[in-house]
Amino acid sequence: MKRIAVVGSPGSGKTRLARELGIRTGIEVISLDHHYWQPQWREMPAQQWRAIHRALLSADQWIVDGTYVDTIDDRLAAADTVVVLRYTRVRCVLRVLRRILLHYGNDVQAPGCPEKLSLEFLRYVWRFPLDQQPLIDASVERHRSTITVVQVTSNRERVRFLAGL
Repeated sequence: MKRIAVVGSPGSGKTRLARELGIRTGIEVISLDHHYWQPQWREMPAQQWRAIHRALLSADQWIVDGTYVDTIDDRLAAADTVVVLRYTRVRCVLRVLRRILLHYGNDVQAPGCPEKLSLEFLRYVWRFPLDQQPLIDASVERHRSTITVVQVTSNRERVRFLAGL
C-alpha cells in the first residue's frame, strides 16, 4: 500500500482513519478539503481543482482523505488501495453535528472555513447514501481490477484493518 484513497460520507471518519494510516505507514496524508475549499467555504473552480488534484496524485506515495466524486475516477486510477467507509447515515450526521458543536467557528476542515451549522450540508450528509454512494460504488467497480478494496462499516472493522497493517 503506497497510494491509498480514503472515501466515504462526511462524518464517516475519513480524516481520522487517514491520519492513523499515515502514522502507521509513514506515508504523507493529503486532505482534499484543505486544497479544495477557499476561505469562507468558496468552492475551487472546476478546472483549477482538476489541475491541483492531478498534481497531488503525482507523488510516489500518498494517503488521500476525501471523496469528491467529480475527481474520484482519477484518484482510483492512480491508487493501489481504496478504503470505503460505510457508516450509517445517522452515525455520520451525529458525528458532523458533534464536530460542529465542538469546533463551531474554528477552521477544522480547511483554512479560512470555520465550522458552522448548515441545514444544506446536513441534508447532503443524510442523502449521501442515495446520491453519492452509488457514484463511489460505480467508480470502485470500474477500477476493481487494479486496486485493493477495503470496506469498513464499523469501528471494530476499522480497528481490525489498522491492526492488520
